[in-house]
Amino acid sequence: MKLLNVGFGNLVNAQRIVCIVSPESAPIKRIMQQAKDSGKLIDVTQGRKTASVIFTDSEHVILSYLKADRLSQRFSEDREDD
Repeated sequence: MKLLNVGFGNLVNAQRIVCIVSPESAPIKRIMQQAKDSGKLIDVTQGRKTASVIFTDSEHVILSYLKADRLSQRFSEDREDD
C-alpha cells in the first residue's frame, strides 16, 4: 500500500484516490458541502486555506492546503517507485 502525504503528516492511501482538483469552481464547492452534510468530508488543512480537494473511491472528500499540482507531483513520484 502506497501512502500519499497530503500535508501536516496526514497520509491517504494513494490507491484509493480518484482525482485531485482545485476547490475554486461552484460544482466542487457544492460537492464539498454535500460531503460535509453527509459526514464524508475530511479537512486536513489545520485552519489554512483549502488549495486542493481529493476525491476517493469510498466517496470521501479530503481538503488539503497543498496545491493540486504539488499533490499530483507527489502522487506521480509514488507511482514511479513501483
